[in-house]
Amino acid sequence: MTVDVRPVASRRDRREFVELPFRLHSTSAQWVPPLRLERRLFLSRRLNAFFAHGEAREFLARRDGRVVGRVSAQIDRAYDEQHGDQTGMFGFLELEDDPDLAPALLGAARQWLAARGRTRMIGPMDYTMNDECGVLIEGFEREPMIKQPWHPAYYAARCEQAGLEKAVDLYMWELDISDREKILPVIFELAERAGSRHGITLRKMSRRRLRADLDVFGAVYNTAWKDNWGFVPYSEKDLDHYAQELQLVFDRNWFMVAEKEGEPVGIAITVPDVNQVLKRMGGRLLPLGWWHFLRKGRIIDRVRVGFLGIKPEFQHTGAAARFYVEHFDMATRTPQKWGEMGWILETNRAMNRGMEAMGGRIVKRFRVYEETF
Repeated sequence: MTVDVRPVASRRDRREFVELPFRLHSTSAQWVPPLRLERRLFLSRRLNAFFAHGEAREFLARRDGRVVGRVSAQIDRAYDEQHGDQTGMFGFLELEDDPDLAPALLGAARQWLAARGRTRMIGPMDYTMNDECGVLIEGFEREPMIKQPWHPAYYAARCEQAGLEKAVDLYMWELDISDREKILPVIFELAERAGSRHGITLRKMSRRRLRADLDVFGAVYNTAWKDNWGFVPYSEKDLDHYAQELQLVFDRNWFMVAEKEGEPVGIAITVPDVNQVLKRMGGRLLPLGWWHFLRKGRIIDRVRVGFLGIKPEFQHTGAAARFYVEHFDMATRTPQKWGEMGWILETNRAMNRGMEAMGGRIVKRFRVYEETF
């Protein structure tokens, strides 16, 4: 039977788009089912801030009437403003282990992008690099943390057989943040100097001021990350959307701002890994999913350090080291004792050296692919 790839065009199609990963991975010990409701809302043109500066089309692949794969194709005007308008993206890639599927799915994405003047395609990314992105190429035995994808080993092989080439790899570093013995002494020296010599202080965010503090996050991210591969700045609407997401996982112990004389100079957002709760919820709030979510404080023992950045003009002050030490201190006072930091670009030598200095080790690698046409 031939593979038939068509755009998502109905409620039934959208439901099957959301359901496919459940059918493919439900027997995996590692895969964590997302909330179906959240996935449907994420795909909404009205509710997802991506669609204020982007457009997308989702596709389903069927064989003999049965859904066997999915993909999206998207254009991001915010990306275009930074990198030019020749590049489009693909994402949401899921497929059975069948050599015919990746070429058919990627061909549909390529055709949609080419019709809009694009000559290059990168991905996978679930609309943007700030959401789930990359194909897992190392660390298959580990559960994904919040906003990390999980794939069987055949995904990378099928992508490469379909002609995709490596664009860049993303690292996830494991850190045992309860073990101060693993951190190099220079980190503590730099952290102390940040306060005594440069006047850097830390404060914790509050739930009430979270959206205001995300303006600081946006300012830091949009300056400190602007030279990184694939950088796209956060807009006001993006920050509004991000604030709503973070309200669900907010923990004052792990949301921090560095200041100098009251001026914000850096920010660290570390998220207790709600995937430990989602695994028990099985993708649904009812009948008992809500009960597990309310008990998340008793369940979660790990975190994902999702963002840690300092404004360029303050990167010499030791503010980053001050954040590192505060994370170790929090691990002595909270149930969360270890975590993963990232993703970090393989080309970001400064951050990767910092992870080594903290006794970290790379435990997952994700690959972003590209193709020109």
